[in-house]
Amino acid sequence: MNTIEKAYSATTEVNRSKFITHLVPMSEYEGLQNKLKAEHPKANHVVYALRYLNEFEQVVENSSDDGEPKGCAGVPALNVLRGEALINCAVLIVRYFGGIKLGTGGMARAYALAVKDVLKEAKLVPYAKEIKYIFETSYSDVDKILYMLKQLGLVQYKRDFGVNSVEWKIKGSEEKITKFKEQVVDRR
Repeated sequence: MNTIEKAYSATTEVNRSKFITHLVPMSEYEGLQNKLKAEHPKANHVVYALRYLNEFEQVVENSSDDGEPKGCAGVPALNVLRGEALINCAVLIVRYFGGIKLGTGGMARAYALAVKDVLKEAKLVPYAKEIKYIFETSYSDVDKILYMLKQLGLVQYKRDFGVNSVEWKIKGSEEKITKFKEQVVDRR
């Protein structure tokens, strides 16, 4: 499975219809369809497709044709995401009608092409399940822990400074957290 770390966009034209495609991580998806509709008031449709993992590690999928003929827009976009084994991301496609009807087959191919075009721009990264790890250290170990986290590329952390110790909450791939735990045990 693959995912993306930042948003990408691309524009595709098919028979004078213009498709502006946005590929975004799930963290940026909420409210984006409404924002795109506000930014493109003359656009006919804002179609979306998304895939993400829920808390039980199950793939959840959804798509919307947003007024296009049923199954001609959202499903072809979703199928491209499935084909690339993309997870934890969404694709939104703004369509401006160009005056030439595409037909249901042509429309399905156009939406699929729009998603493929944005994928050409995107940098796909292998999906790694992230876990959380909580531990405590003394104040004298803070700099050492920060150095270890930086060396392993663990950039998601929070610190709570208590009276006698520092509580750390770190989040990262299972592999990196395991390496970190081994280094901490080796130091003691």
